[in-house]
Amino acid sequence: MRILAIDYGDARIGLALSDESETLASPIGTYKSQSMRKDIDYIAALAKEKQAGLIVLGLPVNMDGSLGERANKTKSFGTVLERVSGIRIVYKDERLTTVSAERTLIECNMRREKRKQVIDTLSAQIILQSYLDAQKRIN
Repeated sequence: MRILAIDYGDARIGLALSDESETLASPIGTYKSQSMRKDIDYIAALAKEKQAGLIVLGLPVNMDGSLGERANKTKSFGTVLERVSGIRIVYKDERLTTVSAERTLIECNMRREKRKQVIDTLSAQIILQSYLDAQKRIN
C-alpha cells in the first residue's frame, strides 16, 4: 500500500509518498495553501490519484509534549480530510523535522531561496520515513 504524508502549514503543505512496499519515502512536492476547503479537496484528490491507503499527518507537538494551537488546527484539518477522503489518518509527532530538513539542505549548500521551496516536501519525507521505519520495528 502507498502512504501519503503531509507536513501541514499555513502557507505551504509539504507532501511525500511511500513506495508500495512501505519502505521508502519520496518527496512529491509542495502545495501552496489556499483555504482549508481547497487544501482538503486537493489533498483528497491527490491521495486517490496516488492510490494512498493511509495518510500520515505530521503533528506539531510542543517540545514539552503538549498540544498547542497549531497542533489543534492540524488535528481539525486531519478530521475533515479523513471524512472527505475516506482514508484513515495517522498522526506522527513532527518535532524538529523542519530543523532536520533545514540542516540537510544547508549541508547540501542549497541557497536560502531554494530551501524555502523544498523544505516542506523534505519535512514530509522525513515524517513519512520516520513512520515507515517505526512500523518496520514494530512488525
